[in-house]
Amino acid sequence: MLLVDDEPHILTALEFLVETAGYQVRKAAEGEEALRLAADFLPDIIVLDVMMPGMDGFELARHIRQMPELEDARIVFLTAKGTVQDRAQGYSSGGEVYLTKPFDNDQLLTIINEVLEFG
Repeated sequence: MLLVDDEPHILTALEFLVETAGYQVRKAAEGEEALRLAADFLPDIIVLDVMMPGMDGFELARHIRQMPELEDARIVFLTAKGTVQDRAQGYSSGGEVYLTKPFDNDQLLTIINEVLEFG
């Protein structure tokens, strides 16, 4: 799993949550770093924020969707941007799930498990 968020405390909390649930994790604080890690690590699932400096999460998702080696990776947006337009942009850029912050830890883990199991 690749976690992408520019806020260190959120990234650390997410890492602890998903590692405790048994997932192997890599993390990135910005889009370019996330692209490099994704190409090397080939994660099954990518949990990413939208609002990041430089490349935002929507643009990152579009780049990921253009990489043949990541065509099976699932994208879960986890962001504070929660308007109808934001959600539509998240899905149109390649996301399977769009969750808003604050989020419930159990809900996030359930969604991650379901996305991995059912695609």
